[in-house]
Amino acid sequence: MSETTSYRLVNVSGTVPAPITHWAPVLVPREAIEAEIQRLADEPAPADGRRAAVIVHPECVDGTQGFAPGVDVTIEVLKPGEQTRPMLRNSNQIHFGIQGSGAIQVGKETLATGKWDVASIPSMQPYSCKNTGKELWVRLVYSNAPLLRKLGVHWSDYAQPGWEIKAIASTAGVNVDINRANAPDIQISAEGARLRGYEFLTDIEVVENRPLVWPWESATPLLSRERGDGLRNIILLYNPATERRNGTTHSFFATLFSIPKGVPPRPVTRGHKHSSVAINYHFVGQGKSVVDDETIHWKTGDLLLSGPSWSEHAHYYDGHGAQVLTIQDHPLHIGMESLIWQERMDGPILNLGSEAGQKGYVGPRQAG
Repeated sequence: MSETTSYRLVNVSGTVPAPITHWAPVLVPREAIEAEIQRLADEPAPADGRRAAVIVHPECVDGTQGFAPGVDVTIEVLKPGEQTRPMLRNSNQIHFGIQGSGAIQVGKETLATGKWDVASIPSMQPYSCKNTGKELWVRLVYSNAPLLRKLGVHWSDYAQPGWEIKAIASTAGVNVDINRANAPDIQISAEGARLRGYEFLTDIEVVENRPLVWPWESATPLLSRERGDGLRNIILLYNPATERRNGTTHSFFATLFSIPKGVPPRPVTRGHKHSSVAINYHFVGQGKSVVDDETIHWKTGDLLLSGPSWSEHAHYYDGHGAQVLTIQDHPLHIGMESLIWQERMDGPILNLGSEAGQKGYVGPRQAG
């Protein structure tokens, strides 16, 4: 293609605002997940030890392998004693154990995880997974790799020898005397505009982001398990490195939801919307979700793209109790200033993180 025809000019003058388009909700039933777990366990061990299958949404046709735009979900399986070859990747990850137990070694640290435990693996920290139990170790792994593939920057490679002693460096470069500490940083307006040296872009202040584990047994004392116990229905698994973005990683938050047996089913009402996408894994209970007027029934072990971006959705439980892990790319949107949220369909659209948010929200709690 010649230089004169290597680009296009598209006239968008007077283009009217267009609605957000989103992927359809998709349910992956427990039976399909269990069959894939068995298939992975039955195949010969790969050279790098990683038995894995990514769940791809039918509308993902660009090779990014997303279950939602920008988010993938991978089923990972290890037999007793098996270990994966250490890897590095610039996508961040959340691991959720659904069967068995094992250990994730991230550099110098070892994270012991079991069933229903959640672990985070930060970007560019070398890691290896090992089954330390006596049964299959099965995890659902969520990452932002599809977004990075869309941007053409998803990088991954096997870790080099000495990976297990890697630590975050406080400084780097040929000339350590040239850094942000001696670069200009000048305020030029009363409103706050500043001029800064380029060193602030190449020597960014490090916020330590350690790999973390949130054991299920540590979360349960805060979650409602019996009707009338006054505890919370939902709790955030918070990583302090994400600061005001309130994430489990810099891309995602993970929440654990619990509604006890005996709580009467609530009537079907209007739902809510948000630009962050929501993915639910139902590890206890059964119920239904209504997404843009489509009713989807789910049960224990089902995975659901339950809140495609800017779709109206609501969830209902049948009185027998339920527990759910929800993953949303909420922190990513806060960082991009794109987190719009509409709690009531007749209410305002709020830009959370950039303007005052919703207060008095009683949905996540029964009392206190």
